[in-house]
Amino acid sequence: MRILVLEKKPGIPKYKQIISAVEKAIVTGLLKKGDKLPSLNTIKNEHKLSRDTVLSAFNELKNRGIIHSIVGKGYYVSTEYIAVSKKIFLLFDELNSFKEDLYNSFLQNLGDNIQVDIFFHHFNNDVFTKLINDNIGNYSSYVIMPANLEGTENTIQNLPKEKVYILDQMHTELSQYPGIFQNFEKDLYNGLQNGFSQIKKYTKLVLLFSKEKQPEGLLNGFHLFCKKNNLNSEVISSLENRIPKKSELYLILDDKNLIRIIKKIKQEKLILAKDIGVISYNETMLKEIVEGGITTISTDFNLMGENLAKMVLNNQQVKIANPSGIILRKSL
Repeated sequence: MRILVLEKKPGIPKYKQIISAVEKAIVTGLLKKGDKLPSLNTIKNEHKLSRDTVLSAFNELKNRGIIHSIVGKGYYVSTEYIAVSKKIFLLFDELNSFKEDLYNSFLQNLGDNIQVDIFFHHFNNDVFTKLINDNIGNYSSYVIMPANLEGTENTIQNLPKEKVYILDQMHTELSQYPGIFQNFEKDLYNGLQNGFSQIKKYTKLVLLFSKEKQPEGLLNGFHLFCKKNNLNSEVISSLENRIPKKSELYLILDDKNLIRIIKKIKQEKLILAKDIGVISYNETMLKEIVEGGITTISTDFNLMGENLAKMVLNNQQVKIANPSGIILRKSL
């Protein structure tokens, strides 16, 4: 008995008829999770089709996560849930509260029957490369956050260009791909400039910056702002041996160090906003509450997720600079 019976319908491409036949075999129980499908050549010969036609059908089923291939062995059923219309590979650098907002917004705006598998490279180039190479051909779309890793274009070029979307940092080497990005230099400069009336009362601006994890654009925007406004400034890589002093303003780019600087300010018996200032990067709900409210410069992560979903669903080949702004609170 043939497992795959093609219902030949005029006007419906042959590869779609194969897809429907596989789906029907799964629904009726002829194929179950883990079962091996007939080979490409078997289907080709039985139904007098080209090998490319059969391969196109299998690739679409593979992209949806319904089947998978094992080199040298063939194709197997991955799931009996056939309603998945798209399967998306999402690669983040790390998970934190504001990226969770981005992720949740992305999911909410995708709609039903779309599967998103999330991975993390943790700023490790080897992990980045392995995750992408291990998943070539398994997804209908690839959303990639390269962070500040170097040479990512060499790995990403192994993926089908029309399926790739770049998220957050748009390196010059990746400019041929669509995506949603932050203009870190411009966003930080404009955010500081818009808060200048409160920033100027401090005698020194201190940026805590890690070149391993943070975009160089933030450093450039900080230097540009301080130079144009003739402000005394300093860039440090750690708070470990730092003792905060009166009239300093700290620009903190990550949440762990935000807590550390607040603890140090309390230890020195300094009063936030009156004696010393703090600006944090990236908005979270917690920053609305901590110490009566922490001033933030941030992009809109919910909007980023919403626009990313629209881009992937509609296969839009565009680049979008996500908006950013400063939220003034009691830490200044």
